[in-house]
Amino acid sequence: MNGLSLPNRLHALLDNRRHITHMEKGCFLFHESTPADDLYYILSGKVELSKVVPDGRDLTLRICSENDLVGETVLFSQHPKYMMNAKMLEDGSVAVISREALEKKIASDSTLAVEMITWLSAQNRRNQAKFRDMLLHGKKGAFYSTLIRLSNSYGKEVEEGKVINFPFTNQELANFCGTSREVVNRLLAHLRKKGVVSINKGIITILDIDYLKQEIDCENCPIEICTID
Repeated sequence: MNGLSLPNRLHALLDNRRHITHMEKGCFLFHESTPADDLYYILSGKVELSKVVPDGRDLTLRICSENDLVGETVLFSQHPKYMMNAKMLEDGSVAVISREALEKKIASDSTLAVEMITWLSAQNRRNQAKFRDMLLHGKKGAFYSTLIRLSNSYGKEVEEGKVINFPFTNQELANFCGTSREVVNRLLAHLRKKGVVSINKGIITILDIDYLKQEIDCENCPIEICTID
Protein backbone atom coordinates (compact mmCIF):
# COMPACT_ATOMS: atom_id res chain seq x y z
CA MET A 1 0.00 0.00 0.00
CA ASN A 2 1.22 3.45 -0.92
CA GLY A 3 -1.32 5.72 0.77
CA LEU A 4 -0.65 8.90 2.70
CA SER A 5 1.09 8.14 5.99
CA LEU A 6 -0.14 9.73 9.17
CA PRO A 7 2.13 12.39 10.68
CA ASN A 8 4.67 10.89 13.09
CA ARG A 9 3.42 12.71 16.18
CA LEU A 10 -0.22 11.91 15.41
CA HIS A 11 0.70 8.29 14.75
CA ALA A 12 2.45 8.12 18.13
CA LEU A 13 -0.53 9.76 19.83
CA LEU A 14 -3.01 7.31 18.33
CA ASP A 15 -0.69 4.41 19.10
CA ASN A 16 -1.46 5.03 22.78
CA ARG A 17 -4.98 3.97 21.95
CA ARG A 18 -7.87 3.00 24.17
CA HIS A 19 -11.35 1.52 23.65
CA ILE A 20 -10.35 -1.06 21.06
CA THR A 21 -13.38 -2.59 19.34
CA HIS A 22 -13.62 -5.66 17.11
CA MET A 23 -15.77 -5.11 14.02
CA GLU A 24 -17.17 -7.76 11.72
CA LYS A 25 -17.35 -7.56 7.94
CA GLY A 26 -20.36 -5.55 6.81
CA CYS A 27 -20.69 -3.55 10.03
CA PHE A 28 -20.69 0.26 9.86
CA LEU A 29 -18.40 2.48 11.92
CA PHE A 30 -20.73 5.36 11.15
CA HIS A 31 -23.37 6.56 8.72
CA GLU A 32 -23.51 9.74 6.65
CA SER A 33 -25.20 12.76 8.32
CA THR A 34 -25.17 11.27 11.85
CA PRO A 35 -23.56 13.22 14.74
CA ALA A 36 -19.79 12.77 14.82
CA ASP A 37 -18.38 12.22 18.30
CA ASP A 38 -15.53 9.83 17.50
CA LEU A 39 -12.79 9.09 15.01
CA TYR A 40 -11.49 5.61 14.27
CA TYR A 41 -7.91 4.40 14.06
CA ILE A 42 -7.74 1.14 12.10
CA LEU A 43 -5.67 -1.59 13.71
CA SER A 44 -6.58 -4.36 11.26
CA GLY A 45 -8.99 -4.99 8.42
CA LYS A 46 -10.20 -2.73 5.60
CA VAL A 47 -12.83 0.01 5.71
CA GLU A 48 -14.75 1.41 2.73
CA LEU A 49 -15.69 5.11 2.79
CA SER A 50 -18.62 5.93 0.52
CA LYS A 51 -21.45 8.36 -0.19
CA VAL A 52 -24.89 7.75 -1.63
CA VAL A 53 -25.41 9.87 -4.75
CA PRO A 54 -28.85 11.38 -5.56
CA ASP A 55 -29.96 8.48 -7.77
CA GLY A 56 -29.30 6.02 -4.94
CA ARG A 57 -26.01 4.56 -6.15
CA ASP A 58 -22.94 4.26 -3.95
CA LEU A 59 -19.82 6.27 -4.71
CA THR A 60 -16.77 4.68 -3.09
CA LEU A 61 -14.35 7.42 -2.05
CA ARG A 62 -11.55 5.52 -0.38
CA ILE A 63 -10.46 2.21 1.09
CA CYS A 64 -8.69 2.49 4.42
CA SER A 65 -6.54 -0.12 6.12
CA GLU A 66 -4.14 -0.62 9.04
CA ASN A 67 -2.85 2.62 10.64
CA ASP A 68 -5.36 4.82 8.77
CA LEU A 69 -7.48 7.42 10.55
CA VAL A 70 -11.16 7.49 9.58
CA GLY A 71 -13.51 10.41 10.18
CA GLU A 72 -10.87 13.17 10.18
CA THR A 73 -13.08 15.52 8.11
CA VAL A 74 -15.20 16.30 11.20
CA LEU A 75 -12.31 17.79 13.17
CA PHE A 76 -12.95 21.37 14.31
CA SER A 77 -16.38 21.47 12.65
CA GLN A 78 -18.96 23.72 14.28
CA HIS A 79 -21.75 21.17 13.98
CA PRO A 80 -19.86 17.93 13.31
CA LYS A 81 -21.64 15.27 11.31
CA TYR A 82 -20.08 12.47 9.33
CA MET A 83 -19.93 13.29 5.61
CA MET A 84 -19.87 9.68 4.42
CA ASN A 85 -20.50 6.06 5.38
CA ALA A 86 -17.75 3.84 6.77
CA LYS A 87 -18.25 0.09 6.35
CA MET A 88 -15.98 -2.81 7.23
CA LEU A 89 -14.93 -4.78 4.12
CA GLU A 90 -13.49 -7.54 6.27
CA ASP A 91 -13.26 -8.44 9.95
CA GLY A 92 -10.94 -6.14 11.88
CA SER A 93 -10.27 -4.02 14.93
CA VAL A 94 -10.42 -0.26 15.44
CA ALA A 95 -9.49 2.10 18.24
CA VAL A 96 -12.23 4.63 19.04
CA ILE A 97 -10.81 8.14 19.48
CA SER A 98 -12.80 10.95 21.08
CA ARG A 99 -13.14 13.85 18.63
CA GLU A 100 -13.11 16.45 21.39
CA ALA A 101 -10.06 14.96 23.09
CA LEU A 102 -8.14 14.85 19.81
CA GLU A 103 -9.10 18.45 18.98
CA LYS A 104 -7.82 19.63 22.37
CA LYS A 105 -4.53 17.79 21.88
CA ILE A 106 -4.02 19.27 18.40
CA ALA A 107 -4.93 22.78 19.61
CA SER A 108 -2.38 22.59 22.42
CA ASP A 109 0.52 21.23 20.31
CA SER A 110 1.61 23.53 17.49
CA THR A 111 3.94 20.95 15.92
CA LEU A 112 1.18 18.36 15.87
CA ALA A 113 -1.19 20.96 14.42
CA VAL A 114 1.17 21.74 11.52
CA GLU A 115 1.65 18.03 10.80
CA MET A 116 -2.11 17.54 10.84
CA ILE A 117 -2.73 20.45 8.47
CA THR A 118 -0.07 19.12 6.08
CA TRP A 119 -1.65 15.65 6.09
CA LEU A 120 -5.18 16.99 5.58
CA SER A 121 -3.94 19.19 2.74
CA ALA A 122 -2.46 16.15 1.00
CA GLN A 123 -5.75 14.30 1.47
CA ASN A 124 -7.53 17.23 -0.16
CA ARG A 125 -5.11 17.19 -3.11
CA ARG A 126 -5.84 13.52 -3.67
CA ASN A 127 -9.59 14.13 -3.68
CA GLN A 128 -9.21 17.06 -6.08
CA ALA A 129 -7.15 14.94 -8.48
CA LYS A 130 -9.77 12.18 -8.43
CA PHE A 131 -12.69 14.51 -9.06
CA ARG A 132 -10.72 16.28 -11.80
CA ASP A 133 -10.60 13.01 -13.74
CA MET A 134 -14.31 12.41 -13.17
CA LEU A 135 -15.36 15.91 -14.23
CA LEU A 136 -13.07 16.40 -17.22
CA HIS A 137 -13.29 12.93 -18.74
CA GLY A 138 -16.64 11.56 -17.58
CA LYS A 139 -17.30 7.90 -16.88
CA LYS A 140 -14.33 6.74 -18.95
CA GLY A 141 -11.95 9.08 -17.14
CA ALA A 142 -13.31 8.04 -13.75
CA PHE A 143 -12.81 4.37 -14.57
CA TYR A 144 -9.36 4.73 -16.10
CA SER A 145 -8.29 6.86 -13.13
CA THR A 146 -9.63 4.18 -10.78
CA LEU A 147 -7.56 1.49 -12.51
CA ILE A 148 -4.41 3.61 -12.22
CA ARG A 149 -5.08 4.29 -8.54
CA LEU A 150 -5.81 0.64 -7.82
CA SER A 151 -2.54 -0.34 -9.49
CA ASN A 152 -0.67 2.13 -7.27
CA SER A 153 -2.38 0.83 -4.13
CA TYR A 154 -2.52 -2.91 -4.82
CA GLY A 155 -0.40 -3.41 -7.93
CA LYS A 156 2.46 -5.87 -8.21
CA GLU A 157 4.96 -5.74 -11.05
CA VAL A 158 4.88 -8.85 -13.25
CA GLU A 159 6.41 -9.62 -16.62
CA GLU A 160 3.24 -8.64 -18.50
CA GLY A 161 2.64 -5.40 -16.62
CA LYS A 162 1.06 -4.71 -13.25
CA VAL A 163 -1.40 -7.10 -11.59
CA ILE A 164 -3.94 -5.62 -9.14
CA ASN A 165 -3.53 -8.10 -6.31
CA PHE A 166 -6.98 -7.58 -4.81
CA PRO A 167 -10.20 -8.95 -6.34
CA PHE A 168 -12.93 -6.44 -7.18
CA THR A 169 -16.28 -7.21 -8.73
CA ASN A 170 -17.42 -5.04 -11.62
CA GLN A 171 -20.05 -3.54 -9.33
CA GLU A 172 -17.36 -2.58 -6.81
CA LEU A 173 -15.34 -1.01 -9.60
CA ALA A 174 -18.46 0.88 -10.71
CA ASN A 175 -18.92 2.21 -7.17
CA PHE A 176 -15.51 3.88 -7.36
CA CYS A 177 -16.71 5.79 -10.42
CA GLY A 178 -20.28 6.56 -9.41
CA THR A 179 -21.50 4.67 -12.48
CA SER A 180 -23.24 1.39 -13.31
CA ARG A 181 -21.90 -2.14 -13.63
CA GLU A 182 -22.98 -2.15 -17.28
CA VAL A 183 -20.74 0.84 -18.04
CA VAL A 184 -17.76 -0.86 -16.37
CA ASN A 185 -18.48 -4.08 -18.31
CA ARG A 186 -18.39 -2.12 -21.58
CA LEU A 187 -15.22 -0.20 -20.71
CA LEU A 188 -13.41 -3.35 -19.59
CA ALA A 189 -14.40 -5.13 -22.80
CA HIS A 190 -13.00 -2.19 -24.79
CA LEU A 191 -9.71 -2.24 -22.85
CA ARG A 192 -9.35 -6.01 -23.25
CA LYS A 193 -9.94 -5.74 -26.99
CA LYS A 194 -7.21 -3.09 -27.26
CA GLY A 195 -4.81 -5.19 -25.18
CA VAL A 196 -4.65 -2.64 -22.35
CA VAL A 197 -5.80 -5.05 -19.62
CA SER A 198 -6.29 -8.77 -19.10
CA ILE A 199 -8.57 -10.44 -16.57
CA ASN A 200 -8.15 -13.87 -14.98
CA LYS A 201 -10.61 -15.10 -12.34
CA GLY A 202 -11.54 -11.53 -11.44
CA ILE A 203 -7.94 -10.35 -11.11
CA ILE A 204 -7.04 -7.47 -13.42
CA THR A 205 -3.59 -7.07 -14.93
CA ILE A 206 -2.81 -3.72 -16.53
CA LEU A 207 -0.72 -4.37 -19.63
CA ASP A 208 -0.45 -0.79 -20.91
CA ILE A 209 -0.77 1.78 -18.14
CA ASP A 210 0.58 4.51 -20.43
CA TYR A 211 -2.57 4.19 -22.54
CA LEU A 212 -4.75 4.85 -19.48
CA LYS A 213 -2.65 7.85 -18.47
CA GLN A 214 -2.75 9.37 -21.95
CA GLU A 215 -6.53 9.01 -22.15
CA ILE A 216 -7.05 11.10 -19.00
CA ASP A 217 -4.21 13.58 -19.61
CA CYS A 218 -2.46 12.28 -16.49
CA GLU A 219 -0.54 14.98 -14.62
CA ASN A 220 1.80 12.39 -13.01
CA CYS A 221 0.87 13.28 -9.45
CA PRO A 222 3.11 11.88 -6.69
CA ILE A 223 2.18 8.27 -6.04
CA GLU A 224 0.95 9.05 -2.51
CA ILE A 225 -1.68 11.31 -4.10
CA CYS A 226 -2.68 8.87 -6.86
CA THR A 227 -3.99 5.95 -4.75
CA ILE A 228 -7.34 4.50 -3.80
CA ASP A 229 -6.45 4.06 -0.10
